[in-house]
Amino acid sequence: MVGTVAGLAGCALGYSVGSIPVGLWLGHAVRGLDVREHGSGSTGATNVSRVLGPAAGAATFLLDVGKGAVAVEGARALGAGPRGRAAAGLAAVVGHAWPAYAHFRGGKSVATAFGALLMLSPPGAASAVAGGMTALLATQTVSVGSLAAAGSATAGTAAAWAFAAGEGTGDRARRSRAAAFGFTAAATGIILYRHSANLRRLVRGDEPRLPLWGRSRARSRSVTNP
Repeated sequence: MVGTVAGLAGCALGYSVGSIPVGLWLGHAVRGLDVREHGSGSTGATNVSRVLGPAAGAATFLLDVGKGAVAVEGARALGAGPRGRAAAGLAAVVGHAWPAYAHFRGGKSVATAFGALLMLSPPGAASAVAGGMTALLATQTVSVGSLAAAGSATAGTAAAWAFAAGEGTGDRARRSRAAAFGFTAAATGIILYRHSANLRRLVRGDEPRLPLWGRSRARSRSVTNP
């Protein structure tokens, strides 16, 4: 019973923290504008970088990562078990995508999910970085990198659960790995949904790219945001 109450409190905390629209508030503070009315219309780091500059984009990314980490560790401090902490992290992902403080128009939750995953499963987070960076460098496409990171994280947490990778081999450690996999699978579903427009553009072949190796071949001036 205590664990259930702690888990519910953690979810409330996670959603509240996840709903903080960092990119939106930075836009108001730096330029007096709503970043959702520019570029891709998202509040995440890539769109903020395009609209406000790379420094603001980097700050948005780090703070969005922090939201996911705070949600999980806050739930831990409240006494939540592995499933409660994973649920709190997922609540932060939901909050970032549909923030109560910003009329439910947010970002795509990749950074916030990564922050939660760092606390829940370091092997899964490492898989996300490896898969996401490889795809981004190979394709010069942010959305492909984001989706590859999500898929790699799911595979990484599944492998950690199946092969007992990570700290501990007892029952609690196994439950922690199972909860991390459940979180990652659910978060990946949300990330895929939030990238629906990107997926349609990828099918059409007109998803914009980043000019990592020279001039971009993008056919659009906007870059979608994680």
